[in-house]
Amino acid sequence: MSLKNKKVAVLVANLYEDLEFWYPYIRMQEAGADVTSIGAADETYKGKHGIPAKPDQSIHDVNAGDFDAVIIPGGYSPDHMRRSPEMIDFVKKVHENNKFVAAICHGGWMLASAEILNGKQVTSFYSIKDDLVHAGAEWLDKEVVVDEYLVTSRTPKDLPAFCRTLIELLS
Repeated sequence: MSLKNKKVAVLVANLYEDLEFWYPYIRMQEAGADVTSIGAADETYKGKHGIPAKPDQSIHDVNAGDFDAVIIPGGYSPDHMRRSPEMIDFVKKVHENNKFVAAICHGGWMLASAEILNGKQVTSFYSIKDDLVHAGAEWLDKEVVVDEYLVTSRTPKDLPAFCRTLIELLS
């Protein structure tokens, strides 16, 4: 399956889960997508395991309407991301444009902050289940959950299913 002519954003902030950022970033490129990493600022961020990632663009220089999907990795980075109103607004606008919003692990925090969970089925790392339920979602314990334009997974071990599903949906 080819993602030629598809644009995918991957958000990044400090303490991102290294695998949950790099695996989708590389996998989407491998499938042919034009992938852009986006941070709140033009600085180098460190993953939980110390791997650095410098965003391709700042959130201030991108338009949500230009992307077919956004991927939100977990770790503790979503807690940092949601401190930026522009990052939250970006996710909300991608969703409002009926484009795919994909979150893994703690990435669901951004979905809650963007207020796009009401009535949706999702999954996540189990420790944020209550946060997602209180934001109006129905939480399921599955490797990947798709509800319209939302794609969610639990942990790094779900990355193959997470990426495979997103690629199928974007094809």
